[in-house]
Amino acid sequence: MHDTRAGLSPARPPRAGEPGSPDAARSASIACLALICSLIVAGAPRPAQAIDWQKWIDPTTAPFIPIPLIDTDPDSGRTFGLMPTWLQTGSDGSIHRIFAPEVYTNNYFGLGAAVNLYDYPSDDTQWSAYAGIEQRVEREVDINYASGLQRLSTWSFTGRLHYYVDGTPRFFGVGNDTTLADQTNYTSEQETLQAMPGWNINHRLQLAYMLLAQNVDVTPGTIRGVPSIQRRFGAAGSLGDTSMVLNRMLLIYDTRDDVYIPTRGSELISYAGLASREGIMNPSLYSEAGFDGRTFLPLSATTVLALHTALRYLLEAHHLPFWALSSIGGDRSYIGGDQPLRGFGAGRFSDLDSFSFTAELRQQVATINTAGSDIDLQLAPFIEAGRVFRRESTDPISHLHDVGGLGIRGLARPYIVGYLDIGYGSEGMAVFTGINYPF
Repeated sequence: MHDTRAGLSPARPPRAGEPGSPDAARSASIACLALICSLIVAGAPRPAQAIDWQKWIDPTTAPFIPIPLIDTDPDSGRTFGLMPTWLQTGSDGSIHRIFAPEVYTNNYFGLGAAVNLYDYPSDDTQWSAYAGIEQRVEREVDINYASGLQRLSTWSFTGRLHYYVDGTPRFFGVGNDTTLADQTNYTSEQETLQAMPGWNINHRLQLAYMLLAQNVDVTPGTIRGVPSIQRRFGAAGSLGDTSMVLNRMLLIYDTRDDVYIPTRGSELISYAGLASREGIMNPSLYSEAGFDGRTFLPLSATTVLALHTALRYLLEAHHLPFWALSSIGGDRSYIGGDQPLRGFGAGRFSDLDSFSFTAELRQQVATINTAGSDIDLQLAPFIEAGRVFRRESTDPISHLHDVGGLGIRGLARPYIVGYLDIGYGSEGMAVFTGINYPF
């Protein structure tokens, strides 16, 4: 589960020292599709003479929600399958646990199976576990834990263990002007250990330390029709095994009214870090500094204007592996890592430094009771812009790549947001699904 306070993120190819993220579209689409598809099913007219089997596909009567798995994004190919999803609710009707096994087929990697578990013991603690395997290439185990999310005690903590063999990543070269003709594919095998204790100075102010130990092995790509990375960018500079230890300090000021589904307030984060190939406290790989801010402005009881901006500088860099660069692209914001640009795939543009800006108008349009819980349907038109650059003297808001699009959200309060985001940029349309807001 991704939560900006907790510092947790879904699993995907690592970039700029953050723990990587998922084929997250697949595992995270559990809750998204469960929420959105159940809205569609619940709102559809029923025949007057229902037959018995319909109770198994009606989310208001079935023991589970039989969700068709339909997933696509610019990098991961097309996935089709089935996810029987169990939602466990509390006495107040809110969802406290999601259990969702899945069986599917992907046009790149063949048959696959996975198990997902999301658990919310309280509004102060959450954990999740995912394990999946596909017929070719891909393997993943991802365990996340967070406590002290509300900052009511002195300390907060998040942790993550992650193993991932990912065959989908793309690399287009370095710079803000790379083209689709530069596209290459590679396979990434990563092991990640992350821990982040936070000292809650008060309810709004936190000083946190993040330790990230990561090993990434880049091998040739396997996707037919996409050149493998070493053919275009050279094996010496693109393939190989790299270990990294990142130490990062974060100062966080947070006035949001809610960790999971904020409607007012701001979260402002300044950070600095040192990354090394070996040892604990040295900048043998790079040093970094950056800012991440998000603001939520209520325009009415059902409408929120959500704004996000991020600026990251690699102040000192020493023969970085390409996957450790700052980058923009994809559907999620990671503090100190990738930033969203939802008309492009993850990590579409890479260089030393990056800037991004997003504005979303989140409008609640309906509420439907399904699976014993109230689900709010939200529409969110959005605009995004961003760029990467190499020199600190570069104007970060010039020569921006821009995207416009529409987000469709299902909100199962108090914890869960499932999203389907459709963006359009200069290279066409991209579609993403996931759990939690993009920022």
